[in-house]
Amino acid sequence: MKYFFSTYLPITNSQRIDIFLANLFIDMSRSYIQKLVDEGFIKVNWQVIDKNLKVKNRDIIDLILKEQQTKIEAENLPLDIIFENKDFVVINKDSGVNTHPVPWEAGNSGTLVNALLYHIKNLGTINWVYRPWIVHRLDKNTSWLLVIAKNDKSMKALAKLIENRKIKKTYLAFVCWIIKEDWYIESYIWRDPNNRQKMTIKDPINPKLAKSQFKILKYFKNKYTLIEVDLLTWRTHQIRVHLSSIGFPIVWDETYGNLKINKEARELGLERQFLHAYKLDFMLFWENYHFEWNLKSDLENFLEKIEELSDSKTMKLIKNSRNWDLKNSIPLDDFIKKHSL
Repeated sequence: MKYFFSTYLPITNSQRIDIFLANLFIDMSRSYIQKLVDEGFIKVNWQVIDKNLKVKNRDIIDLILKEQQTKIEAENLPLDIIFENKDFVVINKDSGVNTHPVPWEAGNSGTLVNALLYHIKNLGTINWVYRPWIVHRLDKNTSWLLVIAKNDKSMKALAKLIENRKIKKTYLAFVCWIIKEDWYIESYIWRDPNNRQKMTIKDPINPKLAKSQFKILKYFKNKYTLIEVDLLTWRTHQIRVHLSSIGFPIVWDETYGNLKINKEARELGLERQFLHAYKLDFMLFWENYHFEWNLKSDLENFLEKIEELSDSKTMKLIKNSRNWDLKNSIPLDDFIKKHSL
């Protein structure tokens, strides 16, 4: 579908092209518009543009809505559904599974989207997003609670919550070395100019502000620290990059980690980075939701092996001012009690 029109704005005003079009076409997200700009499907005054361009009064916009060129098939893949209603689903995602098709891996097969199409029969059609139904993405080798929109209404509402940082995600991470105090980190982060598959805080391309805070939970073997992480912003690889930047990389992180520690972790049976999003909190359509789920078995088994090797006299559970209230949670509270002194 093609649109060709002139803008109408107050003479003294200008507005970013993605914001202007997202307000004009309420069924399209800014990220979708930015992708159209990147691929040359949006022109202003007959010129290819940058997504940071600001449109002015009486600019001429040429817009082509790109249709999906490939079809994603339903596949009978394992899917751990922990909650479902008419608007959304919450999935306990396994590591090693891409949330959506990526061109450099298995094409349009073996992803969470393929599994959704098979297991959830009443998914609505959402045409305006690049990743259908996926409200927020996750690294392939991270496990976590993931929200899936079931219709256009919930997709827009959940996307708005994310934009306004109204969805709280909490992670557990197992890191190299002993962190002696809780941390708050704020830095700019984005693509590494020397390797576009990595993120960095050093001279990043198109930097974006990232904020994380970490709470110490427990020490292991006088060499490792189990921490809880609250994300105050959502940037690609944010937790991994922030922890690595202060000298405490996540165990088994092949991109930002410590090679010697990663080798020891492999010998103890760990086969992916120790990062798990286990809590999710948000309000949708005037109702509060709280989800909390247990660690994946591979991570719990690894911690049990590490604990067996640890000297119990040197292990310490940090009790700080924030309330660690797990009395109303499910399996994870048993896990914390089992691994606490």
